[in-house]
Amino acid sequence: MALLQRFDDETTPPITAEDIRRRWVAFHKQIRLMSGTRFQRTAGRILGEDTWRYHVARFIFRPMLKVLRLRRRRNVAKVTRVVASKAATIFPINYRPLTIDYDHELATINFDDNDVVIFEIDESTASSSDLINTLNDVLNETTSEWLFLADKSLSEESRRYSVAKLLAHVTKVDDVVFGDEPGPNEFAPILKSPTVAPHTLLSYNVVGRPALLRVETLFRVGGFSPDAGWAFEHDVYLKLSEAKARFHHVTIVLAAGRVPSSFDAAHLNGDTCRIVQAAIDRREWHGTVTPGALPGLVRWSLEAPTPSPSIDIIIPTRDRIDLVEQCITSIEEKTTYQNYDIIILDNDSVEPASLEYFNSTKYSVIPCPGPFNYAKIINRGVNHSSADYIVTLNNDTIIVTPDWLEQLIALASLPDVGIVGACLLDREGRREHESIIIAPYPQHLRTDSNYAHVDYFSSATRDVAAVTGAVQMVQREFWQLLGGMDEQLKVVMNDVDICLRAQMEDRYVIYTPDVQLYHHVGASRGDLDPIDDRDRFVKRWDIFNSFRDPYFPESLLLLGEKMFYLLR
Repeated sequence: MALLQRFDDETTPPITAEDIRRRWVAFHKQIRLMSGTRFQRTAGRILGEDTWRYHVARFIFRPMLKVLRLRRRRNVAKVTRVVASKAATIFPINYRPLTIDYDHELATINFDDNDVVIFEIDESTASSSDLINTLNDVLNETTSEWLFLADKSLSEESRRYSVAKLLAHVTKVDDVVFGDEPGPNEFAPILKSPTVAPHTLLSYNVVGRPALLRVETLFRVGGFSPDAGWAFEHDVYLKLSEAKARFHHVTIVLAAGRVPSSFDAAHLNGDTCRIVQAAIDRREWHGTVTPGALPGLVRWSLEAPTPSPSIDIIIPTRDRIDLVEQCITSIEEKTTYQNYDIIILDNDSVEPASLEYFNSTKYSVIPCPGPFNYAKIINRGVNHSSADYIVTLNNDTIIVTPDWLEQLIALASLPDVGIVGACLLDREGRREHESIIIAPYPQHLRTDSNYAHVDYFSSATRDVAAVTGAVQMVQREFWQLLGGMDEQLKVVMNDVDICLRAQMEDRYVIYTPDVQLYHHVGASRGDLDPIDDRDRFVKRWDIFNSFRDPYFPESLLLLGEKMFYLLR
């Protein structure tokens, strides 16, 4: 995989404290300019971006701003639900389709038409197998290096322009070169991630169109399967991924994408379920595939390993027995998985009710004395475990999905998976955590606020940069191989950091929306948020500079609570 790099070892040039400070200043300024209110922008200009005046004002007004921000989030969620019901949703908020003068643009681009064979697709035809057989005949006869699939309704100019733009980014190691596409709603384009990750690709066709496919590589996987029906492109991308083909994403929205009729559920769902089931069978996994919430999106669900591996659920707490009892009761009443145990990690609890509970509970209680250090507490808990798998679980969570452990362990037991996370809901049932994205800084993705758009990306079981430590499942031996959480990251970023380090060991991190828990965020930790942790993380992974989230669309930028389109 090797998609990430650390910047805190001897092989990389040092990043100075002053450079880190400048990055923070630039980031906060960008948030205020792009996402802040008129008052925030004005205050920023008056106070400066990194002055004593700014820091004093922030200290004085921060409590009030926190209340206003919470109220704003609630209002944003309400507005989002109204806007999402309209067909003309604009996402990201600053995106507008470009008008292209194809004649002018093509006159300025030099490319060889003989390098590419263009095949017209008519999805209104009665027989997909006839079309695919004809397509394979073209592959057998062509002398071109690349194949380009285009709907017959598209203009010749838009096809040639898309081909030219993709060809300009081709390298000799590429097998598939693909771009972003308008999709059914031209004001909410389908923006794609730089990495075609294998588990996301099972959920939906992340490549789509427009795309150049190397003819030689297509031959190596047997061409297109007539049995795949109208999901024949998705099917071949799955096979190319299995064959370790090289995918190259181009961050341009090109007109030669799929037309609206290509997204019809009746047209696509049955074939997609069948080809994804075949892909799961080829991997010798055991599971089922059912249609998802969107056309061409599927829910693939794997069986938990048998015999059932042991799982230790590790719950840290300092007092707050009201939360602990609520969490454990939900585990006991909801959980259908049998082979689990609970380890409570006591970080200097002093209340009589806490001590009484610890003395009477049937579960192990491990003393974890000293100042709050989440990473150190969790590592101590894992070291006391002998289970096959562990789940880190916040004491302020409540189980919603009865088979949550079956679903998590089915994914965590895959040989190329390191860590698995779930969907967390706030007190009012809004989505609070749907993976962690780094664009440009780690933030929780939330379709009820900062990602105000229900699309394939947000709705899928998918590979991600990170998931929150509030609920993470990992094989215990793999945790130990990683050295556990970094105890220098005492409070924050330790969960993101271990996810990134897992990927450096060629393991994927997976988020599944099918497992849900309530999470009363911050109820236990409070306001602890040391800047030293954040600075160490920024330095280690070169955040705000070279770091790119492999699994989040390259064209998106999250600033505050708003998602922006980054024109490249």
